[in-house]
Amino acid sequence: MGLLDYYRQFEGMSEEEVNEGLRAEAAERKRKALMRVDTLDLSQTTWPELPHPSIVSAITFVARRGLHRYPHLQRGSQLHGELAERYGVEPGRVILGNGAAELLSSAARALIEPGQRLLSTWPSYPLFPIMARRAHGQAVRVSGGVDALLEQAREPGTRVIAIASPNDPTGELLPTGELGRLLEGLPDDVAVLLDESLVEFSDAQPVNSSLGLLSEHSRLFVFRSFSKAWGLAGLRVGYTIGGPGSEELLGELAPDLGVSEVSQAGALQALRSCSEIVTRRVATVARERVTVTDALRERGFDVSDSQANFVWAAHPSLEGGELSARLSHAGILVAGGAALGEPRHVRIGLRDPASTTRLLDALDKAL
Repeated sequence: MGLLDYYRQFEGMSEEEVNEGLRAEAAERKRKALMRVDTLDLSQTTWPELPHPSIVSAITFVARRGLHRYPHLQRGSQLHGELAERYGVEPGRVILGNGAAELLSSAARALIEPGQRLLSTWPSYPLFPIMARRAHGQAVRVSGGVDALLEQAREPGTRVIAIASPNDPTGELLPTGELGRLLEGLPDDVAVLLDESLVEFSDAQPVNSSLGLLSEHSRLFVFRSFSKAWGLAGLRVGYTIGGPGSEELLGELAPDLGVSEVSQAGALQALRSCSEIVTRRVATVARERVTVTDALRERGFDVSDSQANFVWAAHPSLEGGELSARLSHAGILVAGGAALGEPRHVRIGLRDPASTTRLLDALDKAL
């Protein structure tokens, strides 16, 4: 209907009739809007909320003055210095990168020579095997814990062990004691890349407990990110912390053109002003993790003991792909495990009590 046709429909109608018709149209639009339920996306590991206004303001300020030039060298930047001070390490033992994933890949390329082996437990972060292939190495998936890794690490050609803790997709945490036992038992030439991108969500041990091992084990490198609990995935900021003597290798991991000043400004502002927001966010996830885990187990699911912002679950009578499809029909998205070779499983993100209620209602209908 064109604009002229729209107004012609009111010709010959009284004002009262016109108003009544408009009120009826408005009521119908409102009814349809109330019936519409937005999709609840629980398939991601990143935090879904919009960033705090102070972060946006910091990014805008820097963007207005500096988009026309390359970033300054990251060593000596405010963010770099703030991270070194935060963790009590020398500035040379911290390196910034465009996300933890980029730094992990750079570390694999720097450490692995053609044909050498990269070990990772499985299922785990899908990037790990890709890292090995890009470095012209061999990816070895290991089933089991520290003992299985130690056994495989003694095989000739093993150069790197990549571990995510908490693990994606299972959410399981590698206790610091077990990490120390792994480091103590490894051959001298095997390095450990510890991906702690999700570590802020854990509450089973102090968040920084693994960093205490750095001073004793120069082969350990810890990778962290602003993408997950901090909710700044779009900025692509990650960092690596190494032990004494790691400065030379860390220098090889740094991006050639550094990390943009815009991204650094957002991450720096988050560190300075949004720690309490992250703390509340993490506390909410911890509560919902218990609620969802217990509720799923009551419904017959096998659920791993997660320390992340998601749970890894399988139902004995329903494949993960089918469960994902049924939940999607109800407007809830979860990640299927088929891509990781675990088709029975799904990875379900954790949010707030309202999301949990909606999830469990949909699960009851799906089952």
